[in-house]
Amino acid sequence: MTVFLTIVVIALFGITLWQMSKILKLSQLKDADNSQVANDKDNNLQGKLMLGFVIFLYLLTIYCFVQYNSYFLPESASEHGVDYDRLMLISMVLIMIVQILTQGLLHFFAYKYRGKKENRALYFADNDKLEFIWTIIPVIVLAGLIIYGLFTWTDIMNIDEKEGDPLIIELYAYQFDWRARYSGEDNVLGKANVRYIEGINTLGVDVSDSYGKDDKITTELHLPVNRKVIFKMRSQDVLHSAYMPFFRAQMNVVPGMITEFAYTPTLTSEEMRSSDFMVEKVATINKIRKEKSKKLVAAGDEALEEYSFDYYLLCNKICGTSHYNMQMKIIVESEEDYEAWIKEQQTFGDQLSAQASN
Repeated sequence: MTVFLTIVVIALFGITLWQMSKILKLSQLKDADNSQVANDKDNNLQGKLMLGFVIFLYLLTIYCFVQYNSYFLPESASEHGVDYDRLMLISMVLIMIVQILTQGLLHFFAYKYRGKKENRALYFADNDKLEFIWTIIPVIVLAGLIIYGLFTWTDIMNIDEKEGDPLIIELYAYQFDWRARYSGEDNVLGKANVRYIEGINTLGVDVSDSYGKDDKITTELHLPVNRKVIFKMRSQDVLHSAYMPFFRAQMNVVPGMITEFAYTPTLTSEEMRSSDFMVEKVATINKIRKEKSKKLVAAGDEALEEYSFDYYLLCNKICGTSHYNMQMKIIVESEEDYEAWIKEQQTFGDQLSAQASN
C-alpha cells in the first residue's frame, strides 16, 4: 500500500509539473497561436462533462448509502446515545441538503453559462439583498445547530455521583492495555498516583488510603444493564482515548489528570448479539473470513476462527506501535450476573495481604 501511494503521489506531482509547463508556455506566446485556446466546441464538451459528473456523483452517493449501510453502527446501546444519534442525524441531513443544492447549482451553472464566442460577461459591483440572504440563512441554521448541540452535550456530560445508585469505575490506560478498577462496597475509589506503582500495585493505588482496600482491579469490564456508570480515567504514560462506539462514548485519557464520562447501558451483550442487525453483520463478516481462511490454509497458515460479536473498549488516539491492539472486552449483563461476577474478584487489600504472606 505504501509503494502504491508513493507511485500515485509521484504521478500527481508529474502531472502538476506538466500542467504548469503548459501554462508557462501559453503565457509566453506573443504570436496569435490559438491552437490550445478553448473554443466553443471545447466549452460545450466541458459543460456537458460538468453536468454528467454531478449526476454521477449523486448516483454514486445513493449507491453507497444502499450498498454499504451495513457498515453503519446499529441502534445505541446506551441511554444518552439516542440524543447523540438524533443530533448526528440532524447534522447529516442539513449537510446533505446543502451539499446537494450547492453542488447541483454549481455544475448546472457551469453547463448553462459555458463559454461562447459571442458572449460578454455582465458584471455586478454588489448586491446587498443577495449578500444578506446568503449570510443570514447559514448564520441562523448554524446557530440553531450549535445551541442544540451544546444543550445535548451538557445533558450527556451532566455527571452527578449522588443521582440514583451509580457504579464508579476507573479506566486506567497504559501502553498498550487497559485496566478497570471497581470501587468496593463503599462505592468510593481509593486515591492513586503513578508514583505509587510498585510490585503488584500496577495502578499506583495509595495503600494508606482505606477507601482503596476494597477496590477490585480487573482485565475485563463488566457492566450491569440499566444502571448508570461513572468512569474516571487516568493514563500512566501518554495521551490515550477511551472509545466505546456502541455506547456513543469517547473521552481523552490525559496523563496527570482525571477525566470523566458517564452513561447507562441499555442493551446487554446477548441482546445486541442476537439483534437482527448484528446477526446479519456477523454473518457477512464470517462469510468474508471463510473465504480468507481457505487462502490461509492453502498457504499453509492456520484458518481463522469464526467471528462472534462483543463490545470492546478501544484506544482512539495513536499512542505508539501497538496502539491498534489496545482494547478491553466489555460485557453488559443483568444486575444479578454482574453481582455474582464482582463477588468473585479479589480486592486490592487481599492482593496486598497475599503479597505480604509470600
